[in-house]
Amino acid sequence: MRALCWHGVNDLRVGRVADPEILNPHDVILRVTMSATCGSDLHFIDGFLPTMREGDVIGHEFMGEVVETGPEVRKVKKGDRVVVPSCIACGGCWYCEHDLFSLCDNTNPRWELQEPLLGYPTAGIFGYTHAFGGYAGSHAEYVRVPFADNGCFKVPEGLRDDQVIFISDAVPTGYMGADFCNIQPGDVVAVWGCGGVGLMAQKSAFLLGAERVIAIDRFPERLRLAREQIGAETLNYEEVDVVEALREMTGGRGPDACIDAVGMEAHGTTLDYTVDRVKQALHVVTDRGPALRQAILACRKGGTLSVLGVYGVMDTFPMGALMNKGLTVRTAQQHGHHYVPRLLELAAEGKLDSSFLLTHRLSLDEAPHGYDLFKHKEDGCVRAVFVP
Repeated sequence: MRALCWHGVNDLRVGRVADPEILNPHDVILRVTMSATCGSDLHFIDGFLPTMREGDVIGHEFMGEVVETGPEVRKVKKGDRVVVPSCIACGGCWYCEHDLFSLCDNTNPRWELQEPLLGYPTAGIFGYTHAFGGYAGSHAEYVRVPFADNGCFKVPEGLRDDQVIFISDAVPTGYMGADFCNIQPGDVVAVWGCGGVGLMAQKSAFLLGAERVIAIDRFPERLRLAREQIGAETLNYEEVDVVEALREMTGGRGPDACIDAVGMEAHGTTLDYTVDRVKQALHVVTDRGPALRQAILACRKGGTLSVLGVYGVMDTFPMGALMNKGLTVRTAQQHGHHYVPRLLELAAEGKLDSSFLLTHRLSLDEAPHGYDLFKHKEDGCVRAVFVP
């Protein structure tokens, strides 16, 4: 079959790979109907996340049709149209039973690559380095889905693929970030980043009861989406001092909750950003942290910091501000299996439509070009989607 493969830093190519096969009785094989780019892919494409191998098939946000099932699969059958969360969860371990699906104990066969750095390994993720299990990704004609009864969610009748594809990753990640904030009536939520996850965190904050949402980015077209599609107020961090602006917009108190939807490749205008870039270039650290530090400083005392951006190693972190202001910190890779059923309901009820994130629909053969558009945010690209 054809697939998009990683061949080195900034080297993606479409080539032929072996078709996936049922390896476990709980597997299904999916014919991929849509697969999307994600900002976290850029971290290994740019060489900041290690443990990729030449020829790895990438991609973790996808949906499709079941074409083959293992003998122990009970809940889905051949012909079902399903969406699949990016993290792989067994459904039966202590973490899965407590709705902490991205921390599953049983789906990362390469746990030894994570344990020295994290203490305990996390769940596996489709197409996202060997430290996260080494699973083949979804930018292909077919993909194997382990623990399919737990990971495949049937799509309600009447929803188009473009209304569902982002419920695989961007929507549940954003919704989880807003859910972490324990939003109360009257709350103000600030969100750093107006990419797919950031926009969905903004939308979710409103769905969960926020009175005001303030979106922060530097690209005018993305800030416009936040205003027009979400109803958020916006700040361009290249034009204002974000911490001072948020203080003024909240009567001097600061936002009740701050969500970082940016992560390790943040941009900025401050000295700490310049220092981070130098350290990153010298491989002293993997992260650039201006968005995260700004969110910590801007958040009101006793507020909540929700971190959705992916991070690796950062050596300058304002722990003093975090502790002395009494902030609550919540963070995780997405626990999609917990949120996807509710998100499909919201989509079917017409209360959540993420299809506007799809700015570029391309064939699988055009995927390297799609990633180039996505990475450099050219032509207004928010998310490129591939149709094999």
